[in-house]
Amino acid sequence: MENTVATTKDAKTTITEEYNFLQPAPYSSVFLLQSHLVTVSAQMSQFGHVSAVNLSGHNQAIKFWNSGSTWRCVASGQVNALSFGGSDSMGQKFRVPTTNVVISRPRKDVCPLQVVCIDYPRPELENTVNFLEAAYLSSSFRSSSRPTKPLEVVIAGAGLAGLSTAKYLADAGHKPILLEARDVLGGKVAAWKDDDGDWYETGLHIFFGAYPNVQNLFGELGINDRLQWKEHSMIFAMPDKPGEFSRFDFPDVLPAPLNGIWAILKNNEMLTWPEKVKFAIGLLPAMLGGQAYVEAQDGLSVKDWMRKQGVPDRVTTEVFIAMSKALNFINPDELSMQCILIALNRFLQEKHGSKMAFLDGSPPERLCMPIVDHIESLGGEVRLNSRIQKIELNKDDTVKSFLLSNGTVIKGDAYVIAAPVDVLKLLLPQEWKEIPYFRKLDKLVGVPVINVHIWFDRKLKNTYDHLLFSRSNLLSVYADMSVTCKDSIHELFIIVLFACRCKKMMEVVVLNPGIPPHMAAVFIAILKFSENLTCTHSASLMQEYYDPNKSMLELVFAPAEEWISRSDSDIIDATMNELARLFPDEISADQSKAKILKYHVVKTPRSVYKTVPGCEPCRPLQRSPLEGFYLAGDYTKQKYLASMEGAVLSGKFCAQAIVQDYELLAAQRQEVPSEASIA
Repeated sequence: MENTVATTKDAKTTITEEYNFLQPAPYSSVFLLQSHLVTVSAQMSQFGHVSAVNLSGHNQAIKFWNSGSTWRCVASGQVNALSFGGSDSMGQKFRVPTTNVVISRPRKDVCPLQVVCIDYPRPELENTVNFLEAAYLSSSFRSSSRPTKPLEVVIAGAGLAGLSTAKYLADAGHKPILLEARDVLGGKVAAWKDDDGDWYETGLHIFFGAYPNVQNLFGELGINDRLQWKEHSMIFAMPDKPGEFSRFDFPDVLPAPLNGIWAILKNNEMLTWPEKVKFAIGLLPAMLGGQAYVEAQDGLSVKDWMRKQGVPDRVTTEVFIAMSKALNFINPDELSMQCILIALNRFLQEKHGSKMAFLDGSPPERLCMPIVDHIESLGGEVRLNSRIQKIELNKDDTVKSFLLSNGTVIKGDAYVIAAPVDVLKLLLPQEWKEIPYFRKLDKLVGVPVINVHIWFDRKLKNTYDHLLFSRSNLLSVYADMSVTCKDSIHELFIIVLFACRCKKMMEVVVLNPGIPPHMAAVFIAILKFSENLTCTHSASLMQEYYDPNKSMLELVFAPAEEWISRSDSDIIDATMNELARLFPDEISADQSKAKILKYHVVKTPRSVYKTVPGCEPCRPLQRSPLEGFYLAGDYTKQKYLASMEGAVLSGKFCAQAIVQDYELLAAQRQEVPSEASIA
């Protein structure tokens, strides 16, 4: 039910002699295969990481061993190799030795295979306090007493908050009826496919290790393999050095917060040592005061807090303008310092908190649909194109029903609004507006944001397989989606097999006396599986984001307050001017270098709530003072503020409140059973 307007216009990596594979497996490797770049993912439910190296048809070897916390693979000359590692799927582990040296006989008909880059393993999140707390909350729904008569709960809004509410209510044995105004799932993570089959999204969505409820959700749905983890770094563009980047690299060998401190100390390009020392001293109260101190800083902007703590303005300029725009799409003179401190607390206190992952496709298909499938498998309903026009009331001002714009009346035992706060305020009945719980919502306002997608006629060289902080005046973060988002294992591995003329490749593998029997058996199983599919079907699966020859940049245009009403062409022109500074050798504003093939501009006039100083007391609890009426959304009370994690957690809290109120709601059940009827 988000007010979003979408408008449309028509590896590079050289082979080195040493490849480092981070432990633990699984990981995924990217290969350049007959001029086609594909991803062979390791996260399969049956076995662990799979990597193949075949640089020629010559008879050479590649060796693997475990050196401390890193799997190391060293090759000399031209090699053929294949390796398997461990696997961890939903807690079930299957280990296969990787100490075998594999030597294959030369074959003229084996196509060249070049290792281009390596994706990184899913971090070990399961033992963190926050992950365990989130897992316990999830399990409480599954283990709760089964209701004698399930509640029918009507939920408006199929974003992450509404989907989360419905999912956990279904887990608890109730029947959610989820209504979405538009024809697409996801709310603030919605996406659309254009006539060319290319996706464009509401935003550039990053999944952090510090998102325990989101990470639990992926595990509960069995889709952990859809997150593609990147190296543990934060990469910033250098405005004074066009085309160059500065990195904060978090070493895996150090625990938190030492890994974060090391990353900051090692970076001497953005901050001087005196600035680092002053910033560290300024942060001491937050580190010692804990959550109570963090919450007390809600009244100060980032800029004001930095000055109060004696932190030089240059620290704000160099680091926190980019962070503020990434977190809430506004500048540090507007953003509440509480937001920054919460992020820093998660990133510094959790070893993998700042580690990032991209989804391997569009959020509606790759994340939202599995949630819908889960809800429907437990008896719930999800209805698109079901826009709420009015909240109808009983004589005591409690909710009687939801009236849809098509005239349908939806009744239930409980009601949830999981739409953005601006939509909620439009739906509020006049009788509710003076209730303090609702009146304080006036200060919560969605922030405008613009998401830009540009398809270029060539592959840009000056990008990373990672999220990049632009540090420009108009842009927040960006990524080359043709590099960062590869397809999933079940899709891409099949493509590798066909592209390699899999039967010939498998013949070499299976007949090789150096291949252990269990490895040969796995490949025989894969071959049999692939024989049931056609090359046409396999190729059709490669239409998400990946492109070996052309780049697609997805960029967050923020702050967008002054640009939300401007034309798409104005926004693209401004974006190209900024990109010319980031890619001076490849992009020029007049397109004399890289040329635009097409673009999409997605405007969201009211996105996540604007986290300005003083708004924390205005955030409502999920249980309203009106019996049977609840709220869900990242603006409601939870500790992760305006984020995907906050939306999912708010949905869990909303479902928890309804489950706790079961006896009360059941007692108030109307004599006429809850049903949908035409007004």
